[in-house]
Formats: sequence, C-alpha cells, structure tokens
Amino acid sequence: MKTLTKAEEQIMQALWKLGPSFVKDIIDELPEPKPHYNTVSTLIKILVEKGFADYKAYGKSHQYFSLVSKDEYSSKTMKTFVKGYFEGSFANMVSFFVKEKDLSVSELEHLLEQIKDTKK
Repeated sequence: MKTLTKAEEQIMQALWKLGPSFVKDIIDELPEPKPHYNTVSTLIKILVEKGFADYKAYGKSHQYFSLVSKDEYSSKTMKTFVKGYFEGSFANMVSFFVKEKDLSVSELEHLLEQIKDTKK
C-alpha cells in the first residue's frame, strides 16, 4: 500500500468521516484555512490514481468514496511507524510512551484488558 502525504491524508480523513462526498462537502469538512476547490479536486484525483478512492459520475459532478478503510490504512501506517522507530516491536513502542509518561497506568490496564479480550 502506498503512503499518503499529509494533505492527501487530510482528504481521506474527511472521506472516511463523511462517506461518499462531493468536493464541496470535503472542503467543508477540512480545517481553516480552507484549501481552494481546485487544490482539493487535484488531491482527490491523485487519491483515485493511487487506488485510495474512486468516484461515481453524475453528469459533470463526481461523488468520491474511499476504497481503503481507515482501519486498513491505520494498521499499515502503524506497522510502518513501529518498524521504523521501535525496531518492529509494539512492546517497545508502549514502553516508550510509558517512560515518557504519555500513557497512564489506567490506560495501560485498559490496553491489557483489550488484549485479553482479543485473545479469547
């Protein structure tokens, strides 16, 4: 799976949240300052070329939708992140956040419960 630029990922976040959408709907979902219509249109065409999105034509208008789920992209992105920064070990990543005090004991306990529930 290809990676996304920050701008492309922002468009995909809007598509994942909104579902099938027209460019104007996507622009409305983006933070200020809003990008120009042509910029968003170009970015979404790139996403179509990369295989992340597709569209249904309604005359001259196009309604865009995602082909890659948020979970699928998140999983791939996190695996790449962990591989690059934590030697491929999710345990090393969690340990890092515990040491940096970005993860509380209660959050860690909650994660352990989720792991136990998943293993059942």
